[in-house]
Amino acid sequence: MGIKILQQSKSQKQKAEAYVFFAKAADMGNLKAMEKMADALLFGNFGMQNITAAIQLYESLAKEGSYKAQNALGFLSSYGIGMEYNQAKALIYYTFGSAGGSMMSQMILGYRYLSGINVLQNCEVALNHYKKVADYIADKLEKSEGIPVEKVRLTERPENLSSNSEILDWDIYQYYKFLAERGDVQIQVSLGQLHLIGRKGLDQDYYKALYYFLKAAKAGSANAMAFIGKMYLEGNAAVPQNNATAFKYFSMAASKGNAIGLHGLGLLYFYGKGVPVSGQPLAIYYLAEMYATGTGVLRSCRTAVELYKGVCELGHWAEKFLTAYFAYKDGDIDSSLVQYALLAEMGYEVAQSNSAFILESKKAKILEKEKMYPMALLLWNRAAIQGNAFARVKIGDYHYYGYGTKKDYQTAATHYSIAADKYHSAQAMFNLAYMYEHGLGIAKDIHLARRLYDMAAQTSPDAHIPVFFALVKLETVHLFQDILFFNQFTMRWKWMKLDNTLGPYWDLFVIGLIVAVLIFLLRSCYG
Repeated sequence: MGIKILQQSKSQKQKAEAYVFFAKAADMGNLKAMEKMADALLFGNFGMQNITAAIQLYESLAKEGSYKAQNALGFLSSYGIGMEYNQAKALIYYTFGSAGGSMMSQMILGYRYLSGINVLQNCEVALNHYKKVADYIADKLEKSEGIPVEKVRLTERPENLSSNSEILDWDIYQYYKFLAERGDVQIQVSLGQLHLIGRKGLDQDYYKALYYFLKAAKAGSANAMAFIGKMYLEGNAAVPQNNATAFKYFSMAASKGNAIGLHGLGLLYFYGKGVPVSGQPLAIYYLAEMYATGTGVLRSCRTAVELYKGVCELGHWAEKFLTAYFAYKDGDIDSSLVQYALLAEMGYEVAQSNSAFILESKKAKILEKEKMYPMALLLWNRAAIQGNAFARVKIGDYHYYGYGTKKDYQTAATHYSIAADKYHSAQAMFNLAYMYEHGLGIAKDIHLARRLYDMAAQTSPDAHIPVFFALVKLETVHLFQDILFFNQFTMRWKWMKLDNTLGPYWDLFVIGLIVAVLIFLLRSCYG
């Protein structure tokens, strides 16, 4: 009864009634109801977050052999949320969870063995775990069950709306519609998905889904293009089944590197729908199978694992990206963090950076303040290893300022160098230039500092103004040093102890002086 009410509910009151039934069934010892209640208490569904109560339920369930409970306890132990931070215990819980049938535990173990997190790095073991999950996901995708979701980066959208309303309650839904109409592409895709599958209290409405997807696709959203392709591939009340149109939209999405678009193209080619069979599947899963077995290609465990990982990340659990993002926008930071943190544990790079972003804001209450920076640093590091340039710069910042670790200019410079050389990050170039200018952790080199400042300005238009002021300051200070401290007859170069004379923030003083001079000159010219 509880599940039926939850599926059909459209208001907060109806959802609350569903959990009344779950609570009664849980009191009677029903394991599925206990799992539902524990999950709601952990993730804060419908404002019910109570992690202590969730842990009590999970511990009871684990004794009964619940793999969902074992996975949850592993997750909580790995972060020290409501429990002792204990990676050894977490590994045991995940091992039992995977043995019991938890796809999440399988995925977490796959990521841990791939990356060597608290276990010896072992590609073959990682391959074994990821393949089990990928087989499950591929079966669902071929039956057109489950749809991947948009993964929003909080680092790119740091707004935080203060609201305690239920996710997609009527007034919130109206607000999201307003944002969608104003051109918010992320919201357009999210509403399109919800209408397409009829979730979170919204009726299944293919016309509304198509409307939002078309708006987002017009704005360049690869996910929206892929979903339109899926709609044409399957056919529904809003669009007729048309393989050629499906191919068009899947191709547009695939050209942007979109996994859903690539999968759709793979299905079209594999089954010869609207296009001739090429004999080899283009879908990621089949390509992973080929690399795993060495069929038609040189066997590569690493490549197979990376491809399987991509397939696994299309699983239904990725829906938490949607609920976590809405919780964040609604100001429910703890609920958002728990959901992102679980996805981060499963190896999602976007979730790792989002969790780190929330932790460093220190707005969450479910973790002690002193643990937030060290945990954020760990997550930034995992995201950086997976290729996130912003995360690589963040690691440099943490070592530069001593956040969550001891201050270490040399290590900071190393990470800035990686971000600058490998990812052409303008921010990293600027930071590295400043360090060369002042000799922080690396040998002082004014010429290299100038070059890096120039490269930062060339790489990003946003860097033009800060680079201009940095270079003016550098040249001005250099000029002062030439004029005041060079003895043209017999004395050697001498450097003024500016820190002692003007204090540790002398460079800011010089910038202020330069700005004042520039304003004076401009007024003189145009006054």
